[in-house]
Parts: sequence; structure tokens; C-alpha cells
Amino acid sequence: QPISARTPVPPHRAGAMHFMGRDGGDYAAGAKRPGGFQFAEDTVVLPLHLGTHIDALCHAWCDDHLYNGFPGATVRSTTGALRCGIDKMKPLVTRGVLLDIVRLRGTVAAPGDVIGRAELEAATAGAGVTLRQGDAVLIRTGWLESQTTGDVDFNAEPGIDVEAALWLASRDVAMVGADNFAIETLPFPEGTVFPVHQRLIRDHGIPLLEGMVLRPLAEAGGKAFLFVVTPLPVVGGTGSPVAPVAVL
Repeated sequence: QPISARTPVPPHRAGAMHFMGRDGGDYAAGAKRPGGFQFAEDTVVLPLHLGTHIDALCHAWCDDHLYNGFPGATVRSTTGALRCGIDKMKPLVTRGVLLDIVRLRGTVAAPGDVIGRAELEAATAGAGVTLRQGDAVLIRTGWLESQTTGDVDFNAEPGIDVEAALWLASRDVAMVGADNFAIETLPFPEGTVFPVHQRLIRDHGIPLLEGMVLRPLAEAGGKAFLFVVTPLPVVGGTGSPVAPVAVL
């Protein structure tokens, strides 16, 4: 997704802020231009979980333990994450597989719809692929492309359930991505809180790639492809904005 002050963001997060440190107005006001040289530079302040972004393995945990058993107290206000931070994640170059639920259903998934294991299996068969160890699985729900107004409801999203998540984990995939902001369905099933995040991130060490723009990939016929994504190595960061690439 393009990053700007208009990029949709959940209400509990700040949006992006963009400040110019040097621009054409400085020269119009009389700034020096030695040898005719002029330049511009800027600063962007933004949450690491904005737009298309990766959730690091320190982003979600339960019962005071992160992935690999590290204590939750290793995520600190002064240093960020001492363990499982986004700076520990290397660039990913692997096979990507698009599971197109929109194509399977013939329509976009409605807010709150549950996408189960059976639909993922059907979408995999429809793509003509078999999931392999190390794949990046990208799930198109149609949620993001259906947000045509500026008022995005982040509390009602279609997404996968725990059974579907565990099925993906059993295939030993490297990453799970989707065109929503939770990967899983919202609201959660009664008595649970982010159960898919807990299973994939905390239990299986699978990072999540959220807020993807998948319609162009689907329209280009992408089913299996070379997939490249590189997070910003923010030391102690819990996530990173990214611009993933699919090579068809």
C-alpha cells in the first residue's frame, strides 16, 4: 500500500506523518544554491504496523512467553524487543502461492466471514499447486479492495480460523500473508483473543504479512511465483512496513 497520512490505520495506532526538511520553498525564500545545486530531503514518522507490513515474532505472545520460550519481559519500553525482533528476520526469497478466496467464492468475503481449512485446500487445488516447505502463502479475501470509502472498520474482517492456521503450519510454510489487517477473522470466536496470531507467531514462529494488495497479482494470473520481501532492520522492532514483490 502507498504510505501517506491517508493510509488506513486502526484507531489505536497513529497514522504516518511526513515532514520536509528541505524543499523548493527554502530556495524561493533565498536559501543558498552553491554552483546551482539544490536538493530536498524529508522525515517520515510512522508506526511499524502500517499499510503492508510484517509482524515480527515478538509482536504477539501469550502466557508470558514469546516464540522459542523467551520471556515476554524481553520486549521492553526502553530497547524494544531483545528477542525475536524484526532485525532478526532475514530477507525472504522463496516461492509464493496465492490462495484466491475471491475467485473460489465468486465474490469478496464479507466482514466477519470465516475462511476454514476446506476453503484453503480448495483454493490450493484451484491454483494447481501443492504447498511445500518454505512457501509464502498469500490469501486474498477481497477485504482491502472492498474498502472504497475512507471509513475502514478494522473490527470486522474476514480471515482464517485456527484450524486453517494449523493446517498451514503443518505444511511448514515460511510466511502467511493476506489482504486484511488481522489475517484471522474479526471479531474473534467467543472466549478467544487473536488465536491465529498465538498459534502461528508464538507457537510456530511463522511471521504474518498483513495489509497486502493482492488484486493486481490475481488479475495478472499469479498462482505460484518467485516472492521477495525484505523488512527494515529496525533494532528491537515488532514489525516493519514492506513492499513485497512477486515475479511471474
